[in-house]
Amino acid sequence: MARPVSTPELVIDLDAVADAYRGIAAALPGIAVHYATKCNPHPDVLRRLHALGSRFEIASAAELELLETLGVAPGEVLYSNPVKPVAHIARAFATGVWRFAFDSHDEIAKLAQVAPGAAVVVRLAAPRTRSDVPSEGKFGVDPEQAVELVLAARARGLRPYGVAFHVGSQMLAPDAWSRPLRAVGWLMERLAEHGVRLSMVDLGGGFPARYAASPLPLAEYAAVIEAGLAGLPYGVEAVIEPGRAVVAEAGTLVASVIGTALRGGARWAHLDVGAFNGLMESLETGNRLRFPVRDSRDSAQRDRFHLTGPTCDSQDTILFDVELSADLSVGDHVYLGSTGAYTTVYASHFNGFAPPTVRCVSGQAAPGRGALVGAPPGQ
Repeated sequence: MARPVSTPELVIDLDAVADAYRGIAAALPGIAVHYATKCNPHPDVLRRLHALGSRFEIASAAELELLETLGVAPGEVLYSNPVKPVAHIARAFATGVWRFAFDSHDEIAKLAQVAPGAAVVVRLAAPRTRSDVPSEGKFGVDPEQAVELVLAARARGLRPYGVAFHVGSQMLAPDAWSRPLRAVGWLMERLAEHGVRLSMVDLGGGFPARYAASPLPLAEYAAVIEAGLAGLPYGVEAVIEPGRAVVAEAGTLVASVIGTALRGGARWAHLDVGAFNGLMESLETGNRLRFPVRDSRDSAQRDRFHLTGPTCDSQDTILFDVELSADLSVGDHVYLGSTGAYTTVYASHFNGFAPPTVRCVSGQAAPGRGALVGAPPGQ
């Protein structure tokens, strides 16, 4: 008997998580993988990655505490949030975290106060390169300012350890890593003139997942990164912080149709999940992030729909112009693929609609497997 589904439900295929992790590690041998915990912190996901040998990156003390419950050693964790509450720094340092990102004098003062002698990683601003989920601009400094900050950190008793950058989420252009790595090389040379030799370069995340279209092979990203690292003035440990590329494709969000309507010549399908309770990236990207979609009817006769959420907010629309069964109706299921990243973690209870429940599976087909569609005509 088929298992009854209470929607909305996010189903995560842990085997797909494992396969994605192995693929990234194999494509970038010799580079340490620190999974970005914020992307999907479900304990089963973290547990599977930990068993595979993944390390982790955190943005808060709460994320560290979650990892500790799973047996992750704090000394293997990178605290990459450049601006942190003092209490979070103190908690992490006391536990054994010893590498902290920074990009300001305020952060130097906090670290010197509650994490004396800690290793610090200066955050460089990456050149603006268009990604499908623009996320940069809030953090990072130019190389000249980075030199001044590293020297100031050393003067406060902190240990200059590394340099980090992030090219932006869902980055489809492999050459986006080239210019930041040249800036890293310049910074290393200038710091060497002051007797500072760095030990690590953090290449950040940004590696893409497959949505309605497939990104370039990871080998093309690896070639750019390897060339950039080879051009540095001396050898350093290299680390990456993938999130989306590890978990996005492992997730399938199962939603129910709660209503359909014809408005202005367009067909609308209202689902029991939307931007505010699971799919916030629809709003963040202006609906450019196109989740692959199919429905439970899978009828031969097709029509195009706008998919929208259950709230009364007009912005709560997920996708425009998606091909689904022409006879789609109330109670049918819609399956949204590549929803394992930044979905439930962003979710709220806006208008009283609950976030999706989460169910992890392993060794079985995720719901709605089959041809998933999401691109409008001509794409």
